[in-house]
Amino acid sequence: MTIAAPIPMIEVDARNRVTLPGKAHRRYLVHEQDDGTVILEPAVVISELEARYRANSDLQGKVAHGRAHPELSKPRPRRRTA
Repeated sequence: MTIAAPIPMIEVDARNRVTLPGKAHRRYLVHEQDDGTVILEPAVVISELEARYRANSDLQGKVAHGRAHPELSKPRPRRRTA
C-alpha cells in the first residue's frame, strides 16, 4: 500500500500574502475560479521592444536570414573617439 505525500498547506498572512515554498522571486498570473480555486500560471516580463519584435514576422525573417548568412553582413563604420 502506497501512502500519498501530505499536501502542503499555505496560510494567507494579515496582508493577504502567501509564500510558495521553493518559488522565490518568480512571477505568476493569478486566475481565480468561481469556487475559490486559485491557479498560478508562470509568467515572464518582456520589454515593449521585444514584444514588437515578436509581433513583426518580417523583421524576424530578416534577422534569421542575417544570422544564416553572416558573409552578407556589412561592417559598421568605426566611431570616432575624441
